[in-house]
Amino acid sequence: MLRSLDIRDVLIIDRLSLELGPGLNVLTGETGAGKSILLDALGFVLGWRGRAELVRQGAAQGEVTAVFDLPPTHAARGVLEEAGIEAEDELILRRVNAADGRKTAWVNDRRVSGEVLRDLSDHLVELHGQHDDRGLLNQRGHRALLDSFAGLDLTALRTAWAAQRQARAALAEAEAVLARAAAEEDFLHHSVAELDKLNPEPGEEARLDARRRLMQGAGRIREDVAKALTALSDEGAEGRMRDAVRWLEAASDKAEGRLDAPLEALARALIELGEAQGGVERALEALDFDPGELERAEERLFAIRALARKHTVLPDDLGGYAGTLRNRLAAIDGGAAGLARLAKAVSDAEITYQAEATRVTAARRTATGRLDTAMAAELAPLKMERAVFATEVSAGEPGPEGVDAVTFTVATNPGAPSGPLNRIASGGELSRFLLALKVCLTGESPGLTLIFDEIDRGVGGATADAVGRRLKALATGAQVLVVTHSPQVAAFGAQHWRVEKRVTGDQTLSTVTGLGQAERVEEIARMLAGDTVTEAARAAARSLLAG
Repeated sequence: MLRSLDIRDVLIIDRLSLELGPGLNVLTGETGAGKSILLDALGFVLGWRGRAELVRQGAAQGEVTAVFDLPPTHAARGVLEEAGIEAEDELILRRVNAADGRKTAWVNDRRVSGEVLRDLSDHLVELHGQHDDRGLLNQRGHRALLDSFAGLDLTALRTAWAAQRQARAALAEAEAVLARAAAEEDFLHHSVAELDKLNPEPGEEARLDARRRLMQGAGRIREDVAKALTALSDEGAEGRMRDAVRWLEAASDKAEGRLDAPLEALARALIELGEAQGGVERALEALDFDPGELERAEERLFAIRALARKHTVLPDDLGGYAGTLRNRLAAIDGGAAGLARLAKAVSDAEITYQAEATRVTAARRTATGRLDTAMAAELAPLKMERAVFATEVSAGEPGPEGVDAVTFTVATNPGAPSGPLNRIASGGELSRFLLALKVCLTGESPGLTLIFDEIDRGVGGATADAVGRRLKALATGAQVLVVTHSPQVAAFGAQHWRVEKRVTGDQTLSTVTGLGQAERVEEIARMLAGDTVTEAARAAARSLLAG
């Protein structure tokens, strides 16, 4: 329910706060007083596309805030959850229009896009009037309205549609894969044989490259390493050091201990020299290789790298790539059987979908009779007993909602051709058709605030009274906001506001005043009598208010 509407610096409104309640809320006032501005402001905060410029002349920005009560099961909570906004019992929408045209919106102090506002508005407010393009006049929504009237559950139909699409997509993908694979079958056989013959292992390319570089360098350094080993052996340093030790030991007895330290150092040096000699010997053994091994390593290394370049993969990924190619070959070999299974799955899904669609079509056709009967009962009190309302169900594009197109058609007089609702009915007739439809479909939009913009235009007397009674009935347990010029309709309001336009100096401003019982008598009397309110008009107003 819309609880309040706060408007700042919008068109000819400087400051306005409107507190609304449940039931039938009535807005009245002279033509041009600004009633439509209130709807423009509400549409602005709900993200509807309307006037391009709303900022009051001389103001830096215009701002509209709307506060809604949000029960725990309200459908708008799903939109908030999808937008990542925490839902509370109170929903506050605020939107600002800067003087330069920029528009900014917030939901519960969280900045949002206009799209989020429009998604929320679908579950918050429904506008009906002669230029209604979001509600009952929108032919694209007629099928959903009929389904709601019929109480149809489309879950099974939507599931069948999704299963059918998935089955078709799987078949199409398998056919495309098989077609591509068949076109390259010779290439696949050759590539798999080539990869199987080489049989590269992960990490092998790096090992071969390291071994190759070692063998290439071995030839250049082996001679120097061999010379070094000779220099360290008995024929070189080791032999000379052992001679020195022997000579020093022979002289040590007469050196009075002066040679003990040098002898100990030489002993340690001989140990280190032995370790160095062993290391050089091992290095020399490692550098000893078969020239044929280098040739074989290079050939395999180059073969692995060439295949990697050919298939545009890393050398270490060649083994996995071979498996991929084998799978593609297997797909060709088993493709026919696989396609047959997928084709059967498509056929089964189509049969299921068609069965569900046929069931839904039958339910819709049954519901059309009940809706048309209900509409006939509603049109009679609205002085349109000669009009004919018909719900047409025709073949449409298959989709998740079925295979039907639904159109509400009318013929305003017996024998007259029927046609779409928004093309056949005149302004006053159209308003009554819309009201009758809304009464019949009242269960299809729980939680919505219903707005009727001059839906009583072109009617008066007993017909206007019938319109008012139906609006009041529609407002039972709900919230209805009606903009009206009809005193009969205004008299049924639970809350009543008068919209006035005042000129102060060079400034024109619109104001909204809540009316008590006495003020309501005066306002309805004005609506009955015009500029000069008579006692007779006041008496008639009291009579209307008394019901």
